[in-house]
Amino acid sequence: MKPVVAIDGPSGSGKSTVARMLSRRLGYTHLDTGAMYRAVALAAVRNQISLDDGPSLNNLCESLRIELVPKNEGVLVYLNGEDVTDDIRLPEMSLGSSAVSALPEVRRHMVRLQRELGREGAVVAEGRDMGTVVFPDTPAKFYLDASLQERARRRWKQLQEGGVREELDKVLNEIRQRDMNDASRDHSPLRKAEDAIYVDTTYKTVEEVTKILAERVLELEKHGA
Repeated sequence: MKPVVAIDGPSGSGKSTVARMLSRRLGYTHLDTGAMYRAVALAAVRNQISLDDGPSLNNLCESLRIELVPKNEGVLVYLNGEDVTDDIRLPEMSLGSSAVSALPEVRRHMVRLQRELGREGAVVAEGRDMGTVVFPDTPAKFYLDASLQERARRRWKQLQEGGVREELDKVLNEIRQRDMNDASRDHSPLRKAEDAIYVDTTYKTVEEVTKILAERVLELEKHGA
């Protein structure tokens, strides 16, 4: 069976872009777990539920249907049948997803769904606890990172290209805050798995990073891991 590829790392490290390219290169399915938490945050905001209200979010998650549909340039995200791909990428949803992902009630639902989607292998799963919590037994673990300044620049550029005008300093501060939230949360904090391969993407192109990961995964496939 082909392995699950677990890619972790902070916001702006290149996880999503690399995961998309790697999944196409390997013929794997791309599992964007960050989009799932963003969808929960969006649903909470729409239903006027506080992002720290665990019991209410637990009830909300029980009624949500989140679907990830592959497309050429990424993944379409559907929330109860509605395409919310653009809505979940708004800046406020970034911090919102960080908030809801810190709650065990939400994580329990999402981890169960993520493991179900990865049960057959041949999946590239990217997030913040793929190698430490969701798929700890996979041999294909990677941790992507980059300098704070470079990660903020990438996120700012992405927002600009999407028509969202934000000051670079504001984006940098939001990413710094998200880093703190993700690393200090009680449940499934962001950290590198002991056996994950660390890749600093600051000065590497997407193609270079994808090549590093692909070579490792193909080696594992060759040896039947």
